[in-house]
Amino acid sequence: MPMLARARALESVVREVAREVTMPRYLKASRQQKADGTSLTEADGATQRALAERLRDVIDAPVLGEEMSAEQQHEVWAHGDRGIWVIDPIDGTTNFANGIPIFGLSVGFLVDGRTEFGVVYNPIADEAFYAGRGAGAWLNGQRLPLRTPPKTLAASVGGVDFKRVPPSLAAHLAVQSPCFSLRNFGSSALEWCFIAAGRLDVYLHGGQMLWDYAAGRLLVEESGGMASDLEGRALQAQPEGKQAVVVASSPALHAQWLAWLRQAGG
Repeated sequence: MPMLARARALESVVREVAREVTMPRYLKASRQQKADGTSLTEADGATQRALAERLRDVIDAPVLGEEMSAEQQHEVWAHGDRGIWVIDPIDGTTNFANGIPIFGLSVGFLVDGRTEFGVVYNPIADEAFYAGRGAGAWLNGQRLPLRTPPKTLAASVGGVDFKRVPPSLAAHLAVQSPCFSLRNFGSSALEWCFIAAGRLDVYLHGGQMLWDYAAGRLLVEESGGMASDLEGRALQAQPEGKQAVVVASSPALHAQWLAWLRQAGG
């Protein structure tokens, strides 16, 4: 099956799970705090279980989900040499629990650490972002990006998660931002999609896990964007350890963004 067709099949599954499992729990789920400080609701677990079951209809492969234990994640990773699913059942759980309508279901299919196709779906906006390697990035059937990236950092709208950025760099960004304006939406997966769509031009997050960008990184690449860590190195697909991500909607803008961040103390 062609990559884009696989992505569309995955989109159908993700939409179905969101409709039947996730959204009936919206505005009803209470928020708890995990050991790492992130949020969790009953809807996260229910959504992950439903996705794990129904993804078999697309490709029958092991599933690595955010809400699994570290031991389970490593076990899946070690035995996923023929491909694995990487799931963030609800990215933006705090938004979900508080009724803020910015969250998404994120699923990517990886082979040898490389995402081959993936979907991020925001059920509130009914926006499905999907991509297949070599087949482009799309939003509800429309090719991404939706607008041409600006040529300069000064004209860019940036996304920054300040709480995970080194304090000195965060302070520099807060008082001397090189961008036209900064935003933070509270959903890493959707922020990657916003770069792919051209809604954001540059993005910085101080510590993401594999499931945060498994689908979004491919969307950015397929829309003409670029991502790295703060040293300019390619992101490493791995089940443990957080990585800083530096993302832009074009390679030229990425070079400007990375250079400014490193000079400012990144």
